[in-house]
Amino acid sequence: MVLEATMIVVDNSESSRNGDYVPSRWEAQSDAVNMIFSAKTQANPESSVGLMSMGGKGPEMLVTLTTDFGKVLDGMHRTKIRGSTYLATGIQIAGLALKHRQNKSQKQRIIVFTCSTIHEDEASLVKLAKKMKKTGVAVDFVAFGDLDPDNTKKLEAFNEAVNSGDGSHLVIVPPGPSLLSDHLLSSTILGGDGSAPRGGDDGVGGVGESGGGFEFGVDPSAEPELALALRMSMEEEKARQEKENKAKAEAAKESLEGIPEEGGESQPLLNANGEASGSGPVQAIEETKKEKDDDADKMDTA
Repeated sequence: MVLEATMIVVDNSESSRNGDYVPSRWEAQSDAVNMIFSAKTQANPESSVGLMSMGGKGPEMLVTLTTDFGKVLDGMHRTKIRGSTYLATGIQIAGLALKHRQNKSQKQRIIVFTCSTIHEDEASLVKLAKKMKKTGVAVDFVAFGDLDPDNTKKLEAFNEAVNSGDGSHLVIVPPGPSLLSDHLLSSTILGGDGSAPRGGDDGVGGVGESGGGFEFGVDPSAEPELALALRMSMEEEKARQEKENKAKAEAAKESLEGIPEEGGESQPLLNANGEASGSGPVQAIEETKKEKDDDADKMDTA
């Protein structure tokens, strides 16, 4: 599998508050970041992922290149939604972070999420794209949210200028019921065929209904490690649920055994001689009959 150092640049501008993507533009990015990290590190354990934001007062480095998923989660949690985006500056800082990667054998890649208006002009973006291409950095764009023609034209121009051997990709995701992460899973960014995810009756993609129809949305021939990890995770969850159900059933059985029988009878109905025992109704009838016989004997004597 490809050994890569990947910097993920998220859009934390005010536009990311919009709820036209499920559950919101920012939460959709967060889910997609988690999925990208898992896909990259499971494809090759020596691959590393970094995280930065490009909104607010300026781009901010949240997490340097790492294989620790917890650091990425913490970086997303600390990010504040504010201001507008600084796309060009964010890409340049991400490029510098990749330049200082520890493992120089890692290929360099930047994945940029953009859901707001792009303020930079097309000429400056094309110039930056050529610089990235010269330094061997692949740049992927995930465009969603504000998809006006001007934004799309700028991104297409950047992608055309930076592309080297189809190594960089541009994925445009229109609003809809499907998750942003589902679109990415089937996109060329993560090795998919670029087809849109297929949803169920409710329009939301489910297991085995995205990523070209493959189970878990992953082609096992292209990503065997990721497919195996997803399958093992599902089997572990199934085993955990079965264990919990078994424990609950045993607990319910023990609680039923502790309940006394109706009527409070703790003795067997028959003793060792086969006769009725205890204070049951049979014994009461016999005692009544014996009393009547005694009364009859007394009357005869008299």
